Amino acid sequence: MPKTIYLANPYGFSAQQRELLLPPLVAALEGLGLEVWEPFARNNQVDFSEAGWAYQVGQADFRDVVESDSTFAVVNGVPPDEGVMVELGMAIALGKPTFLFRDDFRRATDSEEYPLNLMLFTGMPEQDWRDYYYTSVAEIADKDKALARWAVAP
Repeated sequence: MPKTIYLANPYGFSAQQRELLLPPLVAALEGLGLEVWEPFARNNQVDFSEAGWAYQVGQADFRDVVESDSTFAVVNGVPPDEGVMVELGMAIALGKPTFLFRDDFRRATDSEEYPLNLMLFTGMPEQDWRDYYYTSVAEIADKDKALARWAVAP
């Protein structure tokens, strides 16, 4: 049974991003043998005209973060998407392996070491955090980085 990875991302809010940016990310993660849980594909099958739809989506996303084996978070933007930050925080609090993806060259921190708010890195090792940080889709397949090692570990 493949390991599951929750793909925390803001790309489902835009048709263009959903069609152009999500498929390569999903394919790269699946290329590592992972089962990708993409929240817009999994949890938006609700009737948006019904009262309470937002709560239902939020609860389904929360359940997926809890039940998945790890989280891969797209942290583009300054600041990154609020929903992604909440999902990442939940995964860190649950002690799940977390991996960050940022192909946005802008810095979003005052730190000289970290390219983002240092709290986003608290689910990673202090010395080798760069092994959990990805700056391109192609880099996801890098067998020397943490995600590929985690994907094949027993």
